[in-house]
Amino acid sequence: MSRLRTWTRGAGRIVFGFTEGIRIGSEALRSHPFRSALTTMGVGIGVCVVVLMAGVIAGVRGSIQSGLEASGPDNFSVSRFDPDQVQLVGDGTMPEWFRRPSFTLREVEALGGLDAVERVAVRYGISDPAGEGGATVQNGDVEVRGVRTRGVNAGWMGFEAAELSTGRDFLGVDMAEGRAVILLSERLAEDLFDEMDPVGRRVYLRAGAGGEAIRLPFVVVGVYVTEPQFLGDTPTHAAMIPYTAAIRRFKAPDRLEEVLVAPRAGVSSTLAEDEVTAAMRTLRGLGPGDDNDFSIVRASQIMELFDRFTAVFFVVMLALSSLGLLVGGIGGVGMMLISVTERTREIGIRKALGATRAEILWQFLVESSMLTILGGATGLLLGGGLIWILAAFTPVPASVPLWAVAVALASAALTGIVFGLVPALRAARLAPVDALRYE
Repeated sequence: MSRLRTWTRGAGRIVFGFTEGIRIGSEALRSHPFRSALTTMGVGIGVCVVVLMAGVIAGVRGSIQSGLEASGPDNFSVSRFDPDQVQLVGDGTMPEWFRRPSFTLREVEALGGLDAVERVAVRYGISDPAGEGGATVQNGDVEVRGVRTRGVNAGWMGFEAAELSTGRDFLGVDMAEGRAVILLSERLAEDLFDEMDPVGRRVYLRAGAGGEAIRLPFVVVGVYVTEPQFLGDTPTHAAMIPYTAAIRRFKAPDRLEEVLVAPRAGVSSTLAEDEVTAAMRTLRGLGPGDDNDFSIVRASQIMELFDRFTAVFFVVMLALSSLGLLVGGIGGVGMMLISVTERTREIGIRKALGATRAEILWQFLVESSMLTILGGATGLLLGGGLIWILAAFTPVPASVPLWAVAVALASAALTGIVFGLVPALRAARLAPVDALRYE
């Protein structure tokens, strides 16, 4: 019973000190609103920076990851680009992968015939030399410029977050003969045909290579929709044609920078990667001691590359937020020292009535933490509001992660404890007699 009574008395003192600290802190805020606002402002700015940058980075990362998952989590690409060699340099040197050879159509066909591979996909970009960064598509008097137009093969939708809304995809005969057939994005189809069904109708596509524009008729065989992805290749006005038509009709180059590969069902991506690597080394005549002049790029490597670059922003975020927290902490020290001085007689009375040093220390730490947590909550609301504005009115897919909320509030509370420790220790060490004599 005695132990229970002692524990209950100790818990009661802790609760009393906590509630007393909140009460006194609230009175201090009401008594000195301007001084309190200056104290909490620095903490609020620091927390706002943490929440804002964390929300943007987390939102962009989630968008990229969802785009990669939508294109097939087991899919990979064979590319000249090597993500493991990406680094920031200022001496003008080129990485080793920049000198690697491009992929030929013979290599693409060989990879598509492997036992472990379900299908491969290629992408040729074509544009109008006199256009606005893309090809020009025309239907009668309606002309749309700057259309992102690519030459692809059948089954290309398996590598992108796209699906048909009407019509069909390219057939094997379309690819083999390089037929003049075209797929339009939903927005492009609406601008060209308004409410009419575009399937089976003819449009004119103007594009070319080497500065020469070629205008040819194409028959619309389908309309597709693509989920928008931030930093993804998802323009509203886009068109797809068979890559064989891009080569034969618009003189597109017959070499590629990458080949997309989808493993066969039931085959692990690791096995498919090994088979593709062996086939590429054989096709290029690489010996046992020769390094690969190509790279296997997985979705996980893209995310690692993103995390590597955003690590720099995290460091900047921490530096800026630490600056704000430092300013708020210094202001908190000054305010708490003034508070201790103003309540010296009160501290003496409490000690004379039996309050211990620990109780006085706890009271002032609670008061200091309450001020910084208030600043943290303000910064959290401000940062959340800015993120909502970004997500609602810009293409940035920002969202507030729960860990950012926890870190923001924890850092605000820790700032109050650390910077409030000196004033709290000063209050706790006051001798009761000297405090009672203070005027």
